[in-house]
Amino acid sequence: MQALVDEIKQLVIDSLNLEDITPADIETDAPLFNEGLGLDSIDALELGIALQKRYGIHLAAEAAETREHFRSVAALAAFVAANRTL
Repeated sequence: MQALVDEIKQLVIDSLNLEDITPADIETDAPLFNEGLGLDSIDALELGIALQKRYGIHLAAEAAETREHFRSVAALAAFVAANRTL
């Protein structure tokens, strides 16, 4: 699971063009939005597309549980591990 967490951290950095941030700078359990990494709704859309392309997962933007999946890198990793098709 740690390898997947590290992959997702790198995917966050690459897909959002976060300069001067390394995977080690992103806390696995820290919030991705607001007080955590500070991502916004546009970032969520871009990250969702990158996750869909990389892992073949399906994310419904309107679904309440999608917000929960994007809570942290740990939550994203758990969702990807359970749902990836690629």
